[in-house]
Order: sequence, then structure tokens, then C-alpha cells
Amino acid sequence: MRGLLALVLSVFIAVAGPAAAAWPEKPITVLVPFGPGGGADIAARTLGRWIESRLGQPFVIVNRPGAGGEIGFAAIARAIPDGYTIGVVTLPNLVTIPLERRASYAVEQIAPIANLVDDVGGVFVRADSRFRSLADLVAAAKAAPGAISFGTTGIGTYAHFGMLALERQAGISLTPVAYGGTAAMRLALLQGELQVAGVSMTDAAQEMAQGQVRALGQMAAARWSGTPDVPTLREQGFDVVLSSLRGFAAPVGIPPAIVARLSALIGEAAADPAFQALAKQQAMPLAFWDSARFAAEIAAQRAQYGRVWQERPWREKE
Repeated sequence: MRGLLALVLSVFIAVAGPAAAAWPEKPITVLVPFGPGGGADIAARTLGRWIESRLGQPFVIVNRPGAGGEIGFAAIARAIPDGYTIGVVTLPNLVTIPLERRASYAVEQIAPIANLVDDVGGVFVRADSRFRSLADLVAAAKAAPGAISFGTTGIGTYAHFGMLALERQAGISLTPVAYGGTAAMRLALLQGELQVAGVSMTDAAQEMAQGQVRALGQMAAARWSGTPDVPTLREQGFDVVLSSLRGFAAPVGIPPAIVARLSALIGEAAADPAFQALAKQQAMPLAFWDSARFAAEIAAQRAQYGRVWQERPWREKE
């Protein structure tokens, strides 16, 4: 019996070992749950260019926007777990979507690889907006409840939670407008179709530099070094601290060796001065967490927002 088991084991090692060692033998698809031009898309493309030169295979970016990220997350969960399809996942919406509705994926179907970016949220208006400060926005919203539109990338995203927190603390009512990605939202803001946008500080970096938009505040505990002149919401009397984590994940069942290799490569990229310079140029705040730490953060946020849902369901603002 022991001889038979030894034979089976030796055959498994002979077959599976070389197959795992050969990965990757073809292009790797990277699913992005938001549209082109947004933070998740930029992170995927920037990292993809760096990694594909090390792996010898291209990273093919496929955008699957919609439903606050749900369509893309579900596509990741349903993919074949062979290491040839991975995707970008963003927090908190990865964990909040299944809390507030019957989602087409479960968090348990997602295998974390690594986190790459921690992007601070911001509140933006067009440069010629009558709102010169957060106080102006609050005063106008009090005078006309529900008349001011606030853009987000969907229910359960960090910007949506920021809007809800501002509403509660300021005693105002805003009208949420959901977009398939931040690029579309920023365009709507510039075209005057949207009055206020909940966009990360880095997503709106180009428009800020060109003088097209103005930040009324950033949702950070302290001012981000990239925008030292923009006050936090806390400084303006509102305790709102939210950011968007952007990491990479795969369908559950992916070989652990592939997860380890990808996680290590992402860590090497985050530590590479050349990649850091590129990330700075792309306004991409790096925050590398390996697969274990990223998994722990996903679990922590799942518990945190689960408590929030029990205390104050946010579906009412849909």
C-alpha cells in the first residue's frame, strides 16, 4: 500500500511540478471592474507593464465596469483558477456590495493576491462652481434639500459612504448619481452635468493641475503629501476618513505557488525606485500588502461594514 502511495505521489510531482514551474506559458488576463482611465485601470496597466517584462508574458487588461464593481468582481470569481485570469479588487465595495443586495459573487470566492494602492477620497467641484468651500456646499444643501447632485461610482463605494457621513454630520440631503467609473464621473463634472464628485485625490490630479476642478476637502486623517494645500474634512468639522484600496485577486482555487509569485512581484514593484517614480507620475499612492495582510484587511472591513449595515442600512440612499 505504501509503495502504491509513493508511486502515485511521484507521478503527481512529476506532472504537477513542471506544469506549475512553467507558469506563465500564455498571456494573463487582468479584469478591471471599472472603466478605462480610472484609478483601478491605471493601477492595472502600470503594474502590468512592469510585471510582464519579468514574466515574459503580456498582461491583457479587460475592463468590466458596472454596478459599483460587481460585474467585474463576479467575473473574477467565475474565472478558471489556473493563474491566467486575475483582477483588480477595490475596498470597501468588494465587501459592501454583498451586504446590501444579493450579489452575483461572494467574498469567499475571491483569493487575495496583494494590495498596491491606498487612495484618499476627495470632494470635488468644477473650478467655476459657486461652492468655494465645503461650508458653501453645506449651506446650499441646507437651503435646498436634495437639489445638489453628488457623484459616486456606485452604492457601497468609499465615496458613497463619504457622502452619507457628510449628510448625517451636516444635517443635509444630497442626491447620489452613480457612474460606471471615475473617468465618466469626472467628465460629467467638467461638462456641468454633475455638481459635486466624490473622487479620489489622485483620480482628479490631472484636472486639478490643469485648473479645471477644485477640491473642497480630502477624506484623510491628515493631509496627503500630494495635495498639502487641500484641507481635510476633519479640519472643516466633519469626521470623515475614507480611502479606496486597490489590490489584485484571483478566483479561489488558484495554485498557492502562483499567488506567492505574483504577490512577491507586486512587492518588488512597490519597492523598485523606477516603479515608484512611475507611480508618482501617475499619482498612484503605493501601499503594498502581501496576500496574508490583504486578506486580513478584507476580513476586517467585512466585519466593520457588516456592523454598519446592521446599525444603519445604506440601501435607503439608492
